[in-house]
Amino acid sequence: MSPEILDVPVAGTAKTSGRAQSRAQAARRRKLLVTTARVVLLVAVLGLWEALSRAKVIDPFNFSMPSKIWDQISTWVMHGTALGSLGEQVWYTLYEALLGWVVGVVAGILLGIALGRINLLAEVLGPYIKVLNSIPRIVLAPIFLIWFGLGPSSKIASAVVLVFFPVFFNAFQGAREVDRNLVSNARILGASDRRVTLQVVIPSATSWIFTSLHVSFGFALIGAIVGEYIGATKGIGLLVAQSQNTFNAAGVYAAMVILAVVALAAEGLLTFAERRIFRWKPSGSDS
Repeated sequence: MSPEILDVPVAGTAKTSGRAQSRAQAARRRKLLVTTARVVLLVAVLGLWEALSRAKVIDPFNFSMPSKIWDQISTWVMHGTALGSLGEQVWYTLYEALLGWVVGVVAGILLGIALGRINLLAEVLGPYIKVLNSIPRIVLAPIFLIWFGLGPSSKIASAVVLVFFPVFFNAFQGAREVDRNLVSNARILGASDRRVTLQVVIPSATSWIFTSLHVSFGFALIGAIVGEYIGATKGIGLLVAQSQNTFNAAGVYAAMVILAVVALAAEGLLTFAERRIFRWKPSGSDS
């Protein structure tokens, strides 16, 4: 056998490996560039805010400044808040948001898949769901406070109604968008309605459902915070209300920063879970 023939696959493999390394290096450089740009933008905004506040170009009483916000967070971490330790307030709000999120997600997925699969059920319940969705759900928080009191139940209820609808509509649309050929093939192979739903419809709708999960946890936090702001015994929302009542702008911003960190951590966990579940999908950047 000619050595030239043996060299062809080796050369082709080397070229493929070289292209893969080049793409990986380009991806790392782009990631570094994006990260650097984000940090520079954040530092620039905070620095400009601090400078304008110190120069009294903007009112430091109303707008505060990053250094005071940092001092407020440090005080809460080291010495606690008027309501107790900062960790207790964060956990209380997180507990309400998480429980409301889980209940809203489960209810939204179950009802969305059911209405997506059963046309009669969709025709009967569809108008009622549209009417309920048209109601500004934040205004339900005072009603839940009257029904369930100052405890966590009223905040969980607020979180549930905010989470349910985006999850429901995505699950419903995902169930309706399933490839009909897959369903037909499953039926030809003898699959029952239950097995078609569990093994074809739900896996196909998973990407739709995960899309809603990214925004729904933020809605759950909003529901918990609004409920606490209206009336509660503890929680980040109550910290916001107390800071507002004492004209402590730094306290309001500090609570917002803490909420942003919690929301980003939840988003990171969801993104990690999504990547683990959808490892089989090709990356969009590679196309």
